[in-house]
Amino acid sequence: MKSCRKTSFGFLTVTERNNAIAAIAFADPPPRGESPSPETETPLLKEAFRQLEEYFTGKRKDFDLPLDPEGTPFMKRVWKRLLEIPYGKTASYREIAVSIGIPGGMRAVGLASHRNPIPVIIPCHRVIGSDGRLVGYAGGLSLKRRLLALEAEHAPPEPESEGTTQETISGK
Repeated sequence: MKSCRKTSFGFLTVTERNNAIAAIAFADPPPRGESPSPETETPLLKEAFRQLEEYFTGKRKDFDLPLDPEGTPFMKRVWKRLLEIPYGKTASYREIAVSIGIPGGMRAVGLASHRNPIPVIIPCHRVIGSDGRLVGYAGGLSLKRRLLALEAEHAPPEPESEGTTQETISGK
């Protein structure tokens, strides 16, 4: 079952499979024949749209939804790691590759990130190039910029500490 709705970030189609969210697609305007249909949604689809809209307005930092992304075991490993990147933070493809035990696997991580079927909830927009540049996002770099700006605006303040360290997904 899937449903399409207009959100504050444009039209989204959310797909449910096996009582879990299986895909999210940005589509503005909605694909032909897919008009917004909240009245035919399952409770899970309604909850997914509610949580997404809370996220888009800066009120939600984490999602609490069952997920069922389709992909290879490697892709699922990468997507699991992406879920560990904190709200308002970023990690590089290299950092993710190292953290999953494949130090030379930046391109493979990039491909898995690009094929993430549940963007926003599995936050592939938080992945950046090793030099800090915004690179590659299936939804386009302007959408990636908007999502990162939203998180930067609403991220909790950094705790004060004696030294400054940059925390990454690998915890180094």
